[in-house]
Amino acid sequence: MPASANVSPIPEGYHSVTPYLIVDGASEAIDFYCKAFGATEKLRLPRPDGKLAHAEITIGGSHVMLADEVPDMGFRGPQALGGSAVSLLIYVPDVDATFAQAIAAGATEVRPVVDQFYGDRSGTLRDPFGHVWSLATHIEDVPQAEVERRLKSMSQ
Repeated sequence: MPASANVSPIPEGYHSVTPYLIVDGASEAIDFYCKAFGATEKLRLPRPDGKLAHAEITIGGSHVMLADEVPDMGFRGPQALGGSAVSLLIYVPDVDATFAQAIAAGATEVRPVVDQFYGDRSGTLRDPFGHVWSLATHIEDVPQAEVERRLKSMSQ
């Protein structure tokens, strides 16, 4: 069915790419993301068994969709798979404060917050559900040539 001429192909408030997380414990994950990242819950669609068939939150100006695992359909979270090949990055006004807030909410530090050669101050953590998040604050506009120079000097 083609899109109506009066309907945007991308719903209002969404971006072209929207992460969709599969989680063992989606309701608990929503609570964690609200505490750790200041997420706002937008939607919960429970299944008859009480698990979530679909949910949506926003973090900053971005939507994140999530649902509980459905192993019979091949939808499994990172803990069931032994990790995830995907990580998510959130730009925040104060990376140090948000990182500390996420750790206090139950995240585990993977890489501490430090200034990066490409102009961000960032760190990486793992949430209690196995997803990996990098948190960053952009602190310096670095021209591409300078990024390349800094990277080269780091590997010498």
